[in-house]
Amino acid sequence: MRAWRVHELGEPEAVLRLDDVAVPVAGPGEVTIDVVGASLNFPDVLMCRGEYQVKPSLPFTPGAEVAGRVTTVGDGVDPDLVGQRVLAIPRFGHGGFTEHTLAPVGGVFPIPDSLGWNAAAALHVTYQTGYLALHRRAELRAGETLLVHAGAGGVGSAAIQLGLAAGARVIATAGGAEKVQVCRDLGAELVIDYRAGDFVDAVKDATDGRGADVIYDSVGGDTFDRSRKCIAFEGRVLVIGFAGGRIADAPTNHALIKNYSIVGVHWGLYNVHQPERIRETHAALVGLHAEGLIDPLVSGVVTMAEIPAALARLASRGTWGKLVAEPHT
Repeated sequence: MRAWRVHELGEPEAVLRLDDVAVPVAGPGEVTIDVVGASLNFPDVLMCRGEYQVKPSLPFTPGAEVAGRVTTVGDGVDPDLVGQRVLAIPRFGHGGFTEHTLAPVGGVFPIPDSLGWNAAAALHVTYQTGYLALHRRAELRAGETLLVHAGAGGVGSAAIQLGLAAGARVIATAGGAEKVQVCRDLGAELVIDYRAGDFVDAVKDATDGRGADVIYDSVGGDTFDRSRKCIAFEGRVLVIGFAGGRIADAPTNHALIKNYSIVGVHWGLYNVHQPERIRETHAALVGLHAEGLIDPLVSGVVTMAEIPAALARLASRGTWGKLVAEPHT
């Protein structure tokens, strides 16, 4: 079978190599999956560069989330899983940019026929992160104002949809007219083009000076610094990631004076400490999709050969929504 593998670290287009490798064999507690769709995420870029917080041994295959059918199961796994439609988190280092992958059964989740393959491939990581961030970490309430940074991206578009589903008033930031329109189409009440002006005054004006109750920040750096200027009393700034490149400092005196919280969101730790919550969240997300309240924004579908170039576009912020690869094409 074909698999993209990293043999040395660097930019995806430079270091990914399409290899012919053996079809994986499921070990105890594992399943093999025929990959129909594989979502592309910014952490895949970081893994190629060697900048991700956990580093797999070389060579490795990136690709953090897939959708497909279970083909075989290892010892200790229910054989009735064979043939089922699932989304999954592949075994670390044996990722989704391949025709067949391995996954621990704990990271395999059933999906209904109503959820298409590409939407399923794009559902898990960003929507799980958004749901747990907004509902568990921020305790977002109906009627509150949610500010979502980089709202047109995969992470941001999920947060906009989840915020609206929770009954929040959603404001978003985006870069450029096309991405601004994407956020409007998703239902954001106000969208601020950060290339044209600062978002702080716009958020204050839209909230009669109060500021946003919850800020969903996957950018960090200057965006985090400016967000502290428009956070409401008893507001919550959710630290989702650092796509902007710089990790900002969080001055505790400012948090004290304005009485707001800075809340870290590391979705992966729930898989370690509270795996049952991941399954609860999956069920909630499938339910929201069935109600028509969320639908992963897949802006592009690429072939197996196009994965390295697509990752490069993602890294340069040249995409919106989610990109999904179909490895058998």
